[in-house]
Amino acid sequence: MEVRRKQTDVLIIGGGTAGCFAAYTLGKAPHLSVLVAEKANIKRSGCLAAGVNAINAYITEGRKPEDYVAYAKKDADQIVREDLLLSMSQRLNHVTEVMEQLGLVILKDEQGRYVARGNRNIKINGENIKLILAEAAASQENVQILNHVNITDYIVKDNRIYGAYGFDVNEEVCYILEARAVLIATGGAAGLYRPNNPGFSRHKMWYPPFNTGAGYAMGIRAGAEMTTFEMRFIALRCKDTIAPTGTIAQGVGAKQVNAEGTVYETQYGIATSERVYGTVMENRQGRGPCYLRTQEISKEQEQDLYKAYLNMAPSQTLKWLEAGKGPSEENVEIEGTEPYIVGGHTASGYWVEDDRATTIQGLYAAGDVAGGAPQKYVTGALAEGEIAAEAIIRFLAEQQEESETGFAQRTGQDALSLEEAEKLAEYESYLNRKPSLLTIEQLEETMQKIMDQYAGGISTGYQFNQSGLDIAKQRITALQKDLEQLSAADMDDLMQIYEIRERLTVCLAVIAHLGARQETRWHSFAENMDYPEKSNDWLKYVNSRMENGELKILYRELQ
Repeated sequence: MEVRRKQTDVLIIGGGTAGCFAAYTLGKAPHLSVLVAEKANIKRSGCLAAGVNAINAYITEGRKPEDYVAYAKKDADQIVREDLLLSMSQRLNHVTEVMEQLGLVILKDEQGRYVARGNRNIKINGENIKLILAEAAASQENVQILNHVNITDYIVKDNRIYGAYGFDVNEEVCYILEARAVLIATGGAAGLYRPNNPGFSRHKMWYPPFNTGAGYAMGIRAGAEMTTFEMRFIALRCKDTIAPTGTIAQGVGAKQVNAEGTVYETQYGIATSERVYGTVMENRQGRGPCYLRTQEISKEQEQDLYKAYLNMAPSQTLKWLEAGKGPSEENVEIEGTEPYIVGGHTASGYWVEDDRATTIQGLYAAGDVAGGAPQKYVTGALAEGEIAAEAIIRFLAEQQEESETGFAQRTGQDALSLEEAEKLAEYESYLNRKPSLLTIEQLEETMQKIMDQYAGGISTGYQFNQSGLDIAKQRITALQKDLEQLSAADMDDLMQIYEIRERLTVCLAVIAHLGARQETRWHSFAENMDYPEKSNDWLKYVNSRMENGELKILYRELQ
């Protein structure tokens, strides 16, 4: 492989929502060089690739940031970082205004006020929101975009980050990216568990299948402290299309009903995890299938739903049209998805300070990969990207001695250090290895089956116990060894191999965290059958850190 070395003041890993907004913010510091490394292309990457039809985190008229903190805390049953939630909430409206100035269409009423959808949401026409963000980032003179580069490992020495390693997903090129500060913004982890839909449609899921937990895995391996991986996220979605249900529930006020037409959501609760749990229980007790009751809506509301889903999940609109029955004629069937690890909806991710600094010096985290502050959604990720960017500017200003010294001017042709040579050899080993009987797809499916059956997937109604977790740990660990059998015919294969490596690392963290919280605080999200009740003894954070190749569980008091 060809080696290319690049040097920058700030390296942003991940060109999604938080990464792009951080790059845009860093444009205010033109004396700093910024490099954004993105596995795909920032124009259509990340969670906003297909668009979105609402801003789900906004301080509406008559409310204040503290109200949003209280809502998120209640929904997560207290296991949150209130300091992080508050600093995020204080910026929600500001970043929304910035997005409107950049060209995002926000719907307004006759008085020119934003059109609210519920207590914390406003309506937008957001099909092109990612394009707007990408242009905002790329237009900064001090920002360079490196598309189609898969980052695999941090460069860390003595708990200080100095950059990252990666490779081009199309060409045989190894990248050594040296940086004075790094922002990780790669998103959460999908594909750990067996999904709703099999075969060709297995990647029709709620969270982007290309978000593989890379940022989590790099942090775990580098010894960063992580938090709350046991608070998995399971989305309640429209059956088959896996389209969001909030647009229907909040947009037209549709209630959750069972096959008998009985509204059941009030029986189980309306917190995010409870909506899923109620649906699981109704099906288990023979009162399914379950639906969102839309047969009462008007034709005008039906047309609004058609348009809304075209903004973010067109497959749902197509399903209605192909069936010849819209939501006003037929209730919308719902189901839970497989579990995800995503810090934008739950509290899982890096343990960070209020400025989003991780426990590794010089490394910051924002968006889905940052823990402690659930219910971020789009604007929360934007806010964290801005907070982290401003903190990085301050951090680098304090590093005056390093700033004056700068980097030694080197090129990819210079002699590699021992660590660099080992990373290059690791990449090349997969490309040079003879094809084995084990395929990438087989290993991925085996991993998902193990997690589904033994670590609380769809097939078990999201329930697990320690005996199953022990089996899952043993078998996932064995798969890590099997990974060394895989071979890559090209760079796309190499990328897929590293995506499985990342997922396996995250799987082991999830297994450890699920077993470490000995209670059931969130039904479905963490349904521990050894400890089916909630306990005040567990009003604390379950954290972890890799030490000598083993995950060590740490407990922190609520703050």
